[in-house]
Amino acid sequence: MQTASGVAHLSNADIAYDTFGEGPPVLLVMGIGAQRVFWDERLCRRIAALGFRVIRFDHRDIGESSHGTGPLDLDPPLKALGKRLVGAPVRGPYALSDMARDCVELLAHLREPQAHIVGISMGGMIAQHIALEFPAAVASLTLIMTTPGSRRFLPQPHAIKALLGRRASSEAEAVQLRLDTFDIIGSPAYPMERERLTAIITEAYRRDSSVRGFMNHFAAILKSGDRTAKLGAVSAPTLVIHGTADPLVPLAAGRALARLIPGATWLPIAGMGHDFGEALWPMMTPAMEQLWQRATARSAA
Repeated sequence: MQTASGVAHLSNADIAYDTFGEGPPVLLVMGIGAQRVFWDERLCRRIAALGFRVIRFDHRDIGESSHGTGPLDLDPPLKALGKRLVGAPVRGPYALSDMARDCVELLAHLREPQAHIVGISMGGMIAQHIALEFPAAVASLTLIMTTPGSRRFLPQPHAIKALLGRRASSEAEAVQLRLDTFDIIGSPAYPMERERLTAIITEAYRRDSSVRGFMNHFAAILKSGDRTAKLGAVSAPTLVIHGTADPLVPLAAGRALARLIPGATWLPIAGMGHDFGEALWPMMTPAMEQLWQRATARSAA
C-alpha cells in the first residue's frame, strides 16, 4: 500500500499529514486537541484497502503542525463557555472557518480539488464549515458525534468536567488522565482496547505535550456559534453517525443535524459514546463506503 507523510505550508499554518493508499480522497478531520494518530493507522489502512486515498493530519497548534507563539489571548474555558451560553462574544485567535480553510488548502497542496470529508466531534463542526463555505471541495460529508452548534445541546456536567480537568505534569500522569477521560466519555457497549489506546495517547504526548492547541480549539468552537440556520444549504450527500450513550455531545444534536441537512442519512448506534474504537468500525465503515459510492454515482450521472 502506498503511504506518504509531509508538511504542507499553507497561508496561515504548516500542516503535517499522512496519506494511505490510492484512489478518491477521504479527508479525516479529528476532534479538539487530538492529533492525527487518534485516527488509528489500522482504520486508515482498512479504508484505503477499499480503494481510497486516506488523508489524516494534525490541526494547527497541535502535534507536528505549526504552533502559535506569544501569550495566549483568550478567555479561560469556563468563562468562555459562560459567554457562549449567554450569546456574548468569545475571544480566540481563530475560528472553525479558519480551520476549515486549512483543510481545503491541504487538499489543494495534495492536488485533490475534492474529497469525501469525515469529521468527528470538533472535526465534524469543521466539516460543516467546509460544506457551507467551500462546497466544491466536498464529495460527501460524514459527521460523527458532532453538533450544529446550538446552545440547546449541552454536555453532561461530568463529561465537560473530564474534558476540562486538571493538566498533567508528567507523561505518566498525562496518559492516565487521558485514559480516565475516555473511561468517562467513551462507549459503554464498545470499550476501546486499553493497550492500544495507551499506546496512541503515549505517542501523542511524546509528539506534543502542549495544551495550547486544546485551549485555542475550545475557543474556536465557542467563537464559531450556531450553524442551525445555515445547514439547509448543504448539498453534499451526508451521513450522520451518533452514539446513544454520548455524554459529551447529546444524541439530540446528531438527530438535529440529520434533520437539518437535506437528504442526510441518520445512523444512531446503541451503546456508543464519544469515541470510536475498533469494535465500532464494522458498523461505521460499511455505512461510509455506501455513502461514498452513492456520491460517486451521483457525480457521474
